[in-house]
Amino acid sequence: MDHVVYLDAKANELELLLTKQKSMLIRGATGRKMPYGRVFQGDVLYLINNNAEGLILARGNVKRVVNSEKMSPGESIALVDRYATQLKLSEKQYARWAGKRYLVLIEIDQVMEVDPFPIDKSAYGNMDDWFPVETIETVKL
Repeated sequence: MDHVVYLDAKANELELLLTKQKSMLIRGATGRKMPYGRVFQGDVLYLINNNAEGLILARGNVKRVVNSEKMSPGESIALVDRYATQLKLSEKQYARWAGKRYLVLIEIDQVMEVDPFPIDKSAYGNMDDWFPVETIETVKL
């Protein structure tokens, strides 16, 4: 399965992944929302900055996924802290994710730049920062 993943441009997530300073992505919520239970080892992530450029700039492979059980704020913070080195979160990102009831930690490897290309998001009306696309060819323009 391929996924389009929006990265935090202000936190330089893409640069950190490309230079191997960061090897893990995080998503979380009060409930089990995307990509909880929908991303698996071997899936391909297509990476795009959340700065309105609208271009896929890189891709990487999912090496490992951790879907948490329902957690207390303290358990959630402890989980984020345990993976701090791989996550390399900014203060703002830490405040956003640490403490959520459900977390998904996605270890990513073989991150490489691709020739930038736009995507068609029209089929994803209520789009979040992560959406599965089956194959990237279905949204590639």
